[in-house]
Amino acid sequence: MRPHRVLSAGSAGLAAAALLAAGPLLSTAPTRAAAPAGAVLSRQSFVAEAVRRAAPAVVTIDTERTVAVRGGGSGGLLADPFFRQFFGLPQLRQQQPSQRTERGQGSGFLYQSNGLVLTNAHVVERSERVTVGLQNGRRVPGTVVGLDSLTDLAVVRLEGGGPWPVVALGNSDALQVGDWAIAVGNPFGLDQTVTLGIVSSLNRNASKLGITDKRLDLIQTDAAINPGNSGGPLLNAAGEVVGINTLVRSGPGAGLGFAIPINRARTIAAQLVSTGRASHAFIGVALDQAGNGVRVMSVQAGGPAASAGLRVGDVIVAAAGRPVQSPAQLVAVVEATGVGRTLELSVRRDGASLVVPVVPQEMGRRSR
Repeated sequence: MRPHRVLSAGSAGLAAAALLAAGPLLSTAPTRAAAPAGAVLSRQSFVAEAVRRAAPAVVTIDTERTVAVRGGGSGGLLADPFFRQFFGLPQLRQQQPSQRTERGQGSGFLYQSNGLVLTNAHVVERSERVTVGLQNGRRVPGTVVGLDSLTDLAVVRLEGGGPWPVVALGNSDALQVGDWAIAVGNPFGLDQTVTLGIVSSLNRNASKLGITDKRLDLIQTDAAINPGNSGGPLLNAAGEVVGINTLVRSGPGAGLGFAIPINRARTIAAQLVSTGRASHAFIGVALDQAGNGVRVMSVQAGGPAASAGLRVGDVIVAAAGRPVQSPAQLVAVVEATGVGRTLELSVRRDGASLVVPVVPQEMGRRSR
């Protein structure tokens, strides 16, 4: 739109008279020639370039499993044995369980040229058959190398010959709120769908989202993430994977997506490939925010914290010499310390300060 020029009342009248005297209005401004049909614009979207780099390694994951169904789901009230007994009807011969196949779909990406794919654990858990679809249309069987329910991560190995296309992995610790975020995946079975947004927040603890069975601090993004996006990559502006799309919030607050930081995923993936399972350290306490520290709300009997002498009401203000201001920070330090290594906790108790050495233990196996 051409900007408007503002004229005073007097100058407007003079301008109008001049135009009438001059006859038809002719434009003296130079005109820009129309671009020829099919011409390529000189400026390409950074999103298109980022997706071009990563897309060949983004895959569709189709899963199948067989489940038993008793009675075939028919018969109604007359098939209920309690109903028949109450009215003195003869019992029906018990039907043998029938079977049906449940199918699921998600996304993933190749991160090693030997055919290793990262995805979400919930995409492949309890699956009996995994088929991976590539951008070029090729479909190959996959085998679950290992999965970890606590961090919702899994590694699948492709069967058949490579080499395979791979993504570039970025550094999720370098992310800042406001950075571009590009989600790639297969929502609702629609292959290679791309959505754009920003990093809305960092270090969102899963427990604050009502997810109490995971140990995750998530990247929050407003890039659209829908069913089927799970396991797909979250890219930065350079086309590097900085997160793994894992869930979207529905209901109040709908439109918020969350991704597992890639630095966290690298560590878990290495363990899954090496041993088939992931190791998680714990000390056996329930925690709550307490100003400049975290308060111990309960202590698991027989756990590491109980053995070390931690008590309900203790306020942990530092761990391994680093200040602790949230339960998530303490969990991160415990994870980094690992199983069997001593962790020194700085504690406030009844107005006194003390150091409590605790030795984290291995959590119960939650891996395939």
